[in-house]
Amino acid sequence: MMAKSSSNDSSVINLIGPGTEITGDISCNGDVRIDGTLNGNLITKGKVVIGETGFAKGEVTCKNADISGKMEGKITISELLSLKPTSSIKGDLITNRLAIEPGAKFTGTCNMNDTGGRLGESSREPDKK
Repeated sequence: MMAKSSSNDSSVINLIGPGTEITGDISCNGDVRIDGTLNGNLITKGKVVIGETGFAKGEVTCKNADISGKMEGKITISELLSLKPTSSIKGDLITNRLAIEPGAKFTGTCNMNDTGGRLGESSREPDKK
């Protein structure tokens, strides 16, 4: 049974607890905290937090993210991505702003762009004459 909502509530926090493993894609409007394991893609209009015990493998697209755990895959952030000292990232980052604290591990590419909140858009090629 699914609950009805009259509006898109971005204040909802979705939690994947320690010891929980989800395989599949997740799409939501609220914040997501992962302390367990997610094998799949995650798209949200809110914030994603990957706790120290959390692991995500797949593509993550969101507004803001704080990562303390492990992540493998492409991360697309429209505002701020914060990598905490215990984080370990393997993959490609696309973000507007990036904060990497000492101790964080990152292997991959990083593209910092000013998309003005438009997720997944790459910069335009120069006009050809």
